[in-house]
Amino acid sequence: MMANPRLAILALAAGAFAIGTTEFAPMGLLPVIARDLHVSVPRAGGLVSAYAFGVMLGAPFMTLLLGAVSRKRALVFLMCLYVVGNLGAGFSGTYVWLMVWRVVTSLSHGAFFGLGAVEASSLVPAERRASAVASMFMGLTIANIFGVPAATWLGTASGWRVAFLVTASLGVVAALALSLALPARGRGARPDILGELRVLIGADVLLALAVTTLGAGIMFVLYTYIAPFLHSITGASNALVTVVLMTIGVGFSLGAALGGRLADRSTRFALLCVFPVLGAIMLIYPALATTSFGAVGGILLWSTASFALMPALQMRTMQAASRAPALASSVNIGAFNLGNALGAWIGGLVLAGGLGYGAVSMSGTVLALIGFLIVLFTRSPVASAD
Repeated sequence: MMANPRLAILALAAGAFAIGTTEFAPMGLLPVIARDLHVSVPRAGGLVSAYAFGVMLGAPFMTLLLGAVSRKRALVFLMCLYVVGNLGAGFSGTYVWLMVWRVVTSLSHGAFFGLGAVEASSLVPAERRASAVASMFMGLTIANIFGVPAATWLGTASGWRVAFLVTASLGVVAALALSLALPARGRGARPDILGELRVLIGADVLLALAVTTLGAGIMFVLYTYIAPFLHSITGASNALVTVVLMTIGVGFSLGAALGGRLADRSTRFALLCVFPVLGAIMLIYPALATTSFGAVGGILLWSTASFALMPALQMRTMQAASRAPALASSVNIGAFNLGNALGAWIGGLVLAGGLGYGAVSMSGTVLALIGFLIVLFTRSPVASAD
């Protein structure tokens, strides 16, 4: 029986929704996790860094490991790995074991999005491939609107372990959907790994990856600590934190649309516009967040600007590594997650130094300035594109 492309892409989006939920939900649960496991909030933030490093290292490793099986089997296996990791997290009794299971979960992340994007593009005619990939990634955006706030609310009300166990069920649903909806295929030809690796060590590619890392770092220096930030500066209730997390998801969706339009014009133009705007927002957000209205309105601006960077960052790397686009896409996911870890680490340093949550947001302004200067004083990877 022929596979239905719409159902297959919907199944891929379900997997993206599940992964997005488990990636971002712990950020809203850091105070709960820290209190229950008797660690500081900055140390609990290390869970975010560990997940990010797992994605960074796991993306190329898992892709190569699964190269001998069909994409359908690989994607179903990755979702099963996701389920095991979340179940393990839900039954963890110590901080160390929770970190171990978060790393296990993270190994499914990068390879799923890399292989899933290839699968989505293969399901439709050439002129619709970008839309198919975007539809799959929409699951990640929707996760930030519904999945993450729901998991945060559940974790706050019933305990963070319950949140992980319920999140594991999302992976079960996604694995079943993938097994039913994706077409059976043989495995593809192995890529020229050594040749593509040589492309990735070019100066243009390394600079593009550095800018991606900074862009993600700007986002996660605040996102990692958003719940304690709001409790500290806004005096927010748990209900307001949930509203803010939902607002972030809306902003991410708006930012993706805006960033795509800007990047269509020019990736360099997009980055030179968005970096300073994002830096300015993060500079003034602590003042805005002193009221509930300012916290929600400011976070909408911040999340829109943060995700408006993403299309340009992805395209810049693809342009720089045009002779190795598949591996570049996978490595760019790693760079994004390296930025996640960088942001969480910087935020933790700021807090450990006693500078407070306001300074956590302001540190993002410094990262935005660095990213802006790199783009300003380096040439575009593909002159004809810009």
